[in-house]
Amino acid sequence: MSEPAAPDPDYGVQTPRLFTAPPNYLSSAGQEAVELAAMAGLDLFPWQQSVLDVGMRERADGNWTAFEIAVNVARQNGKGGIIEARELAGLFLLKERLIIHSAHEFKTSRVAFQRIQSLILGCPDLRKRVKRMLCNTTETSITLTTGESLQFIARSGGSGRGWTGDCNILDEDMILGDDAMGALMPTMSAVPNPQLWYLGSAGIGAPSVQLARLRRRALAALEAGVPDPSLAYFEWSIDPHVDECPTGCTDHDDPDDLASWAKANPSLGYLITPEFVRNERASLGSSGIFERERLGVGQYPSDEADTWQVIGEEAWRALAVADAKRSGTVSFSIDMTPERSHAAICAAFPWRGGVHVTVVEHRPGAGWIVERAKELHAKWNPRCWVIDPASPAASLIGALEDADDGLGVEVVKPTGRDMAAACGQFYDAVSAQELTHFDDAPLASALAGAQQRPLGDAWAWARRGVSVDISPLVAATLAKWGLGAEVEEEGAPNLW
Repeated sequence: MSEPAAPDPDYGVQTPRLFTAPPNYLSSAGQEAVELAAMAGLDLFPWQQSVLDVGMRERADGNWTAFEIAVNVARQNGKGGIIEARELAGLFLLKERLIIHSAHEFKTSRVAFQRIQSLILGCPDLRKRVKRMLCNTTETSITLTTGESLQFIARSGGSGRGWTGDCNILDEDMILGDDAMGALMPTMSAVPNPQLWYLGSAGIGAPSVQLARLRRRALAALEAGVPDPSLAYFEWSIDPHVDECPTGCTDHDDPDDLASWAKANPSLGYLITPEFVRNERASLGSSGIFERERLGVGQYPSDEADTWQVIGEEAWRALAVADAKRSGTVSFSIDMTPERSHAAICAAFPWRGGVHVTVVEHRPGAGWIVERAKELHAKWNPRCWVIDPASPAASLIGALEDADDGLGVEVVKPTGRDMAAACGQFYDAVSAQELTHFDDAPLASALAGAQQRPLGDAWAWARRGVSVDISPLVAATLAKWGLGAEVEEEGAPNLW
């Protein structure tokens, strides 16, 4: 996405200042969502259409390219229009069985219900497909005659815990912490193609735990020049001056400049007038509220003190190489998050007197794993496949070992003692600089969010929070261990 060469300063910039999205997709359901919204009387601005186009992109297998979509934009710009269009599409086009719309407080969810209710009732073609609409003290929902349902809940009350939503809309995401995410993530493991949509405005400090994590992932992807494999992130904001800026600094944005207002408010000139923003600025003064609420300058809690606890970032980055060619046999390993939201396949092979590890595949969900494993097995003839039998990935062992539809080989299943040895060997190899990698972003993110958990007299990998995905790290660790595991090898190695 690129900005127009000469945007009109009286109108908001339609492209976000911060943007990242998974690169590989076949098509998008976004245009159909836009057209359905228009049929219901909801005409979307270009920036809203763009968010839907990117957020609803699909891979060749029909699954979403982005598991998580985050929209960080100032208030009153129309994020509700994106929510309504996505929910209409989920109900009437995608036939998602359950869509959960949550906000921090129920009054916000109730307003959202009333808005989409009005759109549906105002369109005869949609209204005739509705079985019931409820808005009472026990349930606020819309249910179609074909069974699809849209439920409105409040996160602050703990309602909705345990519901399995195909699509989860998290409004007011600047108030979203570990408790809410811990209740939500495990429920999505049973959904074959789930999506999470986060929408809100700039971070407000300590309550913005999850938004801060999403933003850090986006910034890391932009810094590395490698898109996050499962996150689409949009942020309209300014890059504000800092204390060190000299007088007349042009590298940062001036909060009193109309161009800054346009940069942070894509609906300027559509929903918000420059005159209103000018009055808003005069009223709020230099309190910092204007910068946060209108210009997207947020406060985000930091995990810096908790990152890279086990292996230091500098030590890990120093082992990155641009190229490595296999000089012997290879082993593969598979791991999956406890919520089954993401999975990873990693490989390890001898190289330059040590071991090279790499992330071969890291994707949302689990339905893709067996077929991808079969492709890799046929191509590389590995000495073994390794899966921890106590992990969520253990459910794949039977399918992989199946002689007809799987790999037709026995998966190596490490014991608890083996897991501890594998983690120790991985750590020692890094310390001795006997391990290399391609600086894979998923593996680096996993290491940044990993910690140790006791395992007898030793330790194994653990994650700091529910939003941390260490499956690439566990898979890489076990792939390395698999090079020395006792297996019955058949035939000669297929060397690169």
